[in-house]
Amino acid sequence: MPWGRSGSAVLLLLSGRTIARAKARNPSPTEMSVESWASPQDQAAAEDARRTHEPPPQDQDQEQHPDKLCLDSFWSEVETIRQGSGYSELDCTRRDSRQSEEGEQEEQWLADAGLSNLISEDSEDADKAVLLSTLTRTQAEAVQRRLDSYTLSLRKRNKPAPRDVRDVFNSPIAQRLLPESQHSEDLAENSMASVVKTPLAAVTSEHQRGTPKEEFFITDVAYCEQAVIFLKQAKLPYNNSQCRKEDSTLPRVICPKCRLGVTRIRDLSQADMKKVRQLALIDMTALCDLLELEVKRHKSSKRKIPESSLFGLPLASLLENDQKIKPNTSTPLLLQTLLSFLEKNGVDSEGILRVPGSQSRIKLLQQNLETNFYSGQVSWEEVSPNDAAALLKKFIRELPAPLLTTEYLNTFSAVRDITELKQKLHMLNLLILLLPEPNRNTLKALLEFLSKVVSREKRNRMNLWAVATIMAPNLFLHKAVPSKLPEGAEKGHAEKAADVMRLLIRYQDLLWTIPNFLMSQVRKVNENSNRRYQFYDRRIKNLLKKIHTDSRDKPNKNTSELCRTVKIQVGEVVSGTMEYQLNINSRASDLLSQFQSQFLRSPENGKGKMRRNGSVAYPDCVLYEVGGNIGEHCLDPDTHLLDLYNFNHGGEWIIRLKPSAGRGL
Repeated sequence: MPWGRSGSAVLLLLSGRTIARAKARNPSPTEMSVESWASPQDQAAAEDARRTHEPPPQDQDQEQHPDKLCLDSFWSEVETIRQGSGYSELDCTRRDSRQSEEGEQEEQWLADAGLSNLISEDSEDADKAVLLSTLTRTQAEAVQRRLDSYTLSLRKRNKPAPRDVRDVFNSPIAQRLLPESQHSEDLAENSMASVVKTPLAAVTSEHQRGTPKEEFFITDVAYCEQAVIFLKQAKLPYNNSQCRKEDSTLPRVICPKCRLGVTRIRDLSQADMKKVRQLALIDMTALCDLLELEVKRHKSSKRKIPESSLFGLPLASLLENDQKIKPNTSTPLLLQTLLSFLEKNGVDSEGILRVPGSQSRIKLLQQNLETNFYSGQVSWEEVSPNDAAALLKKFIRELPAPLLTTEYLNTFSAVRDITELKQKLHMLNLLILLLPEPNRNTLKALLEFLSKVVSREKRNRMNLWAVATIMAPNLFLHKAVPSKLPEGAEKGHAEKAADVMRLLIRYQDLLWTIPNFLMSQVRKVNENSNRRYQFYDRRIKNLLKKIHTDSRDKPNKNTSELCRTVKIQVGEVVSGTMEYQLNINSRASDLLSQFQSQFLRSPENGKGKMRRNGSVAYPDCVLYEVGGNIGEHCLDPDTHLLDLYNFNHGGEWIIRLKPSAGRGL
């Protein structure tokens, strides 16, 4: 939902009275409760088991802190990694990555953020201003700091400095292209004013009560701007109570849905996801600056690829081989096979993931898989779940680059040093968006499996802390990235690494969504790109203005009902168009229900397939928004269509078959 100048502060600064009302009322369909680490049935069973079989104080202590067994398992896992990887010190001097030279890191950052044209003399002002126009003040300041650092490095090398980003904003063509950019500082000032005027009782009451059972996760305001407001609150007099250190109890997080619904990573086109990653990098960098996180990106060097068909191959190469056998697969077939086996045979095994398998059997199983996996001649009947779990961890840590990537592994690790839970989740959400697609899908598949392990805690004795502690070394320690373990702080290091891991497991559904503010910025980028051509020639601009000013269809936001033509592209089943009457309560799910009854389930046009049991299966369809200020967007069923029409009246609506959601998506 687009957020206005007055709306951002209201959404961000929920008063104590508003929160109390939200807790008292019944959950509405416009709220997303992100507590996905276990199904309701498994949660209830685990809770009942804890009440029946375990003393409450001991259970509470296990939930808040890893016990001695967990910490011993952490260091046993570290030792296993050291021995199995063939090097004795994780902090050894020889590395497969290097830190960028002076100026090179800033140049690479600008390129990754889609702002390399700022240091190019050939680019027009309009080119430079398109993405900059969507940035908040704090985001723009982060860009300026990188540009200043790059300029300083050029001066040391006696090269001409690039143009200042503020000159781009002040140029006549940019001001005409970006009429809203001048209000960005006013928006921030208004937000700050709202913070100062907010009663302290409303701001601090939640913190004085300790860790809340519920927390609201707002995504309409840029995360870095939320951090600015939080830091402003922390500096207010007699407001030190809210600077509490977040304890280990994880609350239930509620992410209110806007009227445009929730957008998940898989819902956008590749072109729009590229813009999301660029904007996410800028916001993450601004957030790191505000939180004073020292994050150094490392650049991978070329490594010798082992002569193997499965283990030690880059994810991209592995997927390329797998897609020859199973097109459109999004995660490695070996990973899918291991996870499927463990889900059937291992999630109920006591100490799964923690109890080591037999090294000789693991070696034989790996050799068997390398030779016979693709031919389908591997027998799993005699495989021990502990051996398969050990092989799963070995597959993850033997990737030539970390699953969390060489560039961002240190940033993932730095999340453990952030105090507030919401800011940890903000940072992790942005980092997930920045991962390459193969890494992100593989990580999601792994986390979904770990959630299932945790949900069977009653049987396997592996709670969230235990799973997070045993898996953390496999993701956060990699020989391609320096990771010197501090002397005398081993326990704290283990707890912090496990803390980030458990956040990934517990809140994975939330982390795999695209924040509303990034969606708004992507739409603005697309709008500015579509308008850019008008400013290259004044005469063409004036001619187009005369032609299109009166003829352009502008949406009437006060229209209570209107009719939309919806395209139907449901494969070979049905195609054509249908008319749909919009009103203020119309949702995407209502439109799809009308389509189902009118085209698929009607006696005249029945398109279902008969199952063996005699029931009829109908194709599962979704509604897409295509064109206008978005590339291609699969809509949430709860999307309010009249709001969508007013927000993007130039886009088409198309009904298509629901894409197959493979493991990891």
